[in-house]
Amino acid sequence: MQYKKIDLHMHTTISDGTDSLDLLYEKVRQSGIHLFSVTDHDAIRGGREMVAFLKPSGPDFIRGVEFSCRDELGKYHVLGYGYDPDGRSINDVVVKGHGYRMNKTRGRLEFLESHFGFSFDPKDVEALLSLDNPGKPHIANMMVKYGYAEDRKEAIDKYINQKRFRSEYVRPEEAIEGILGSGGIPVLAHPSYGSGSELIIGDEMEERLLRLMDFGIRGVEVFYSGFTPKIESEVLGLAEKYDLFVTAGSDYHGTNKLVVLGDNNLDDMANAPKGLYRFLDEVEIISP
Repeated sequence: MQYKKIDLHMHTTISDGTDSLDLLYEKVRQSGIHLFSVTDHDAIRGGREMVAFLKPSGPDFIRGVEFSCRDELGKYHVLGYGYDPDGRSINDVVVKGHGYRMNKTRGRLEFLESHFGFSFDPKDVEALLSLDNPGKPHIANMMVKYGYAEDRKEAIDKYINQKRFRSEYVRPEEAIEGILGSGGIPVLAHPSYGSGSELIIGDEMEERLLRLMDFGIRGVEVFYSGFTPKIESEVLGLAEKYDLFVTAGSDYHGTNKLVVLGDNNLDDMANAPKGLYRFLDEVEIISP
């Protein structure tokens, strides 16, 4: 099938998005997207459960995930596509990533209380910790609710980000091995973006990519809502130089980000690079 519009990077309430699976599916249909993927942080439940919402009228679906990773050189986000949701290796990574995420959430709440005197009703804390993958946006929303910050950005930038965790992350090689071990395709998400406002370009980007290729990375996200034409061209050049798969994603989070579904700078699939078509030929696509 020739897909005219795709979006392979989006989040739901399973991680830090604001749309439930069923609501996201309806929005995807209404937006005219023909192929999509749910890539919640450190969670594959969306990849498993979205299948139940698919309808014969389309769109098609690819199981996805996005692992938050860090090592001695910095932070990476590793996307995984077309995996077996029952695969042991990917589930092991999910369990590990979830454990780190819960530890960080509890640590941030303790930090906010000890350093700033920010306390929350135990019922709100319990609700937060009951989420599949609570993170900084969830804590920030709660801070705004209590009047501790004017908005989510202030809550994260001024307060939450003061607490750092250097070891509470899945390593990129663990994520890549977990995806490959369960039959999936690992892809480096938005290669130019590291921690916070860090911009990775030029030789540094290529060195990082080569290192991840040694671990088994097979593709890069070339078309991305936050990329300038110059960055997009640079990432595409590396994908073609090293014969890597190409993907396209918006990084949609509902109202948690000012990103529109399908906004990935890939306006015409007819002119898409060969690396994207090779990816679509190899990855498992679920047609309702």
